[in-house]
Amino acid sequence: MAPRRILVVGPSWVGDMVMAQSLFMTLKARHTLVEIDVLAPGWSLPILARMPEVRRGIAMPLGHGQFGLRTRWQLGRQLAQDRYDQAIVLPGSFKSALAPFFAGIPRRTGFRGEMRFGLLNDMRRLDKRALPMTVQRFVALGLPPDTPQPPPTPTPRLQPDPAGFARLRAQLDLLADRPGVCFMPGAEYGPAKQWPIPSYGELGRRLVRQGFQVWVLGSAKDKPAGDEIATLAGEGAFNLCGRTELADAVDLLATARAAVTNDSGLMHVAAALGTPLVALYGSSTPHHTPPLSDAAQVIYLGLECSPCFKRTCPLGHTRCLTGIGVERVAEALAPALHATAPR
Repeated sequence: MAPRRILVVGPSWVGDMVMAQSLFMTLKARHTLVEIDVLAPGWSLPILARMPEVRRGIAMPLGHGQFGLRTRWQLGRQLAQDRYDQAIVLPGSFKSALAPFFAGIPRRTGFRGEMRFGLLNDMRRLDKRALPMTVQRFVALGLPPDTPQPPPTPTPRLQPDPAGFARLRAQLDLLADRPGVCFMPGAEYGPAKQWPIPSYGELGRRLVRQGFQVWVLGSAKDKPAGDEIATLAGEGAFNLCGRTELADAVDLLATARAAVTNDSGLMHVAAALGTPLVALYGSSTPHHTPPLSDAAQVIYLGLECSPCFKRTCPLGHTRCLTGIGVERVAEALAPALHATAPR
């Protein structure tokens, strides 16, 4: 039998791409023979390479927000050569459905949105109350439309590179005799999702005194925050922001004893590796995008103004995050730090 070929148009955010693995796992479980390709931003290809369910990642040649009708038509004609049986379009935008349409893929599945009638011929209606979580919505698109909701959602499981950490430890001059704790202080969405930098610094100082090393992970944009945290934490803290690729972060998180993180893409990466983590929520809510891991603890104050889903606090105080004390985070972190079976 020829395998069923499915093209998934992937999301633009790191966390969403990790959660999309639950869809890929669902498709593999439903079909005896299936090949899954993912059309996604170029930055996501290293993450897709750590998902055994994905045959290949295909880089989207346009950046976030670019329309590029001619480029999408050309991409569609190239994709037509693979003769896909189905396309599943995860983003809700009009432009994200164009390439599968131009490719002539016979079944094109997605939720109703932005006047996509005709572009999608397997149009689903999204019931946000029945599917409150992003991962549930992704998985639902891989199941028949009459499936009871919410559907079962497999837990994402990224595969680290066994040799990756040894290479990184030498390359980044990390300490060989101390277990690592990862801090992820960034949040691409905005400052209303970021625990205060001085709080990260104080927590880091405590961990260094206890015999741990701290690895601050993030993009080059997070480097100033990482510098401040490393300075406050003292010797034994390493600012790796902008010094590592996304695949490197996977290998560091896979080896870390634990992690402390805002609601961010790297939070979902840590969860998909089974790394014990403490996730701090501010303007967003764990009811919508929780870390999908039994090893995760969530701290969410749930104030009367939460969640607002704003990039910056509309009230100017960000008490949803400043109200989370260092002592509370340290207490939540302690069981993972002192586990008898180190990672």
